[in-house]
Amino acid sequence: MSDTASASGAASMSDTTSDTVPGSVSGAARAAGTGAGAPDGGLLEPRAVRLGERPAGRDEAVRRCGRLLVEIGAVAEPYVAAMLEREHDISTYVGEGVAIPHATNAGKRAVLRDALAVVGFAQPVDWGGSPVSVCVAIAARGDGHLAVLAQLAEILLDPPRARALREAAHADEVLRLLAPAAHALT
Repeated sequence: MSDTASASGAASMSDTTSDTVPGSVSGAARAAGTGAGAPDGGLLEPRAVRLGERPAGRDEAVRRCGRLLVEIGAVAEPYVAAMLEREHDISTYVGEGVAIPHATNAGKRAVLRDALAVVGFAQPVDWGGSPVSVCVAIAARGDGHLAVLAQLAEILLDPPRARALREAAHADEVLRLLAPAAHALT
């Protein structure tokens, strides 16, 4: 991963979620969520991994990531629009064929529980001039996502692990590769 890509990705994540924003989702709804999360208490559950997707472009890829977070009960629908807004403001591409779609600060109001979702593409998607093969979408209420970003950076800096993430054909491969990151917020 290039220094520029990792620095822009890290800046993007810290700019996005460093402030606590009063939410439109009640505390009770946050506590209850609409899904139990991963069976082992981590952030990434098997049903939050989709591989072989074929989005028409970057915006559709971001929407698919957001809708997957909605489907697993991690975020409310407004989070998807906030993810697109973030992507239009600053790219979430972090290098090695990976993007980390996430929302703006205002989007944090729609986070019900911290979670990750992974969407892999059958063919790389043009991400503002860079090919992206996999997205790791992040929904986080606090600053714990920084630990996830650090774990992901370790994977991306290890070419065999980065390639394995890009080329994963089964959800269990993704879960195994991201296991440390998936527990970073817990």
